[in-house]
Order: sequence, then structure tokens, then C-alpha cells
Amino acid sequence: MKKLQSIALAALVAGVFLAPSGVQAQQNGVTRTDLQRHDLSAQGREAIQVRVDLAPGVAFGKHTHPGEEVIYLLEGELEYQIEDKLPVTLKAGDVLFIPAGTVHSARNPGNVKGSELATYIVEKGKPLVTLVKQHADKASH
Repeated sequence: MKKLQSIALAALVAGVFLAPSGVQAQQNGVTRTDLQRHDLSAQGREAIQVRVDLAPGVAFGKHTHPGEEVIYLLEGELEYQIEDKLPVTLKAGDVLFIPAGTVHSARNPGNVKGSELATYIVEKGKPLVTLVKQHADKASH
């Protein structure tokens, strides 16, 4: 059993060091690939571009960003839930703007990979993604 654990650990470590630069798996079925990051002329702000791929049927839960997010859908379709508004479904070529600090989520309702180019204009030094804790609904009676 220890030999199997050692092999699994070695494979995990090798995967971390041999994975393409800039690729970060956030959860099963979601891949974030960092494309570029640059300081802006506005003090304390930076621009970050990330390719986000969601496998069919996969969702990325409620979260926020420390700045604006500008989305361009590259392929497939993705559905966005922004705060308590009706969901919006984007197809390749569609765009979406999400204001700073706005709670939102995304899911792939299709049967092919959905991919977006996300451009963030954010406060430098803050986490790019902050997950929003889900609260259990409380019954009133």
C-alpha cells in the first residue's frame, strides 16, 4: 500500500511540474489558463486575461472579483447567473460585462466544451477569485 501511495504522490508532483505554464485546474471540469498580466497606468490596478474552459454540464459556483470582468465567449455556450437576475446564456462571439464585486456564477448547459476569454481590471495584490459561501435556506415555519 505504501508503494502505491508513493507512486501516486510521485505522479502528482510530476503533474504539477510538467503541466503547461499558466494552466490551473480550479475544480473538475474547469480549467483556467493565465494568458497575460500587466500593471495599468491607474495606480494599484492591473489587467489580467484568462481563458476559462468548462466541460459540458459543469458549473462554477458563486464568486466575486476585486474589479470588473469583461467576458468574450470563444466557443460553445455558457450560462451566467448574475446576482438574483434571470440567467443569461452566451454563445460564441457574445460578450458580457460584470461589475466589480458582483456575485455571479457560470455553468455549461451544452454538450460541448464552453470557453471564455475573461479580461479582469482589478485591484493589484488581491485574490482574483473569491468564492461566496453558500448558506443553507432556513425554513420560516
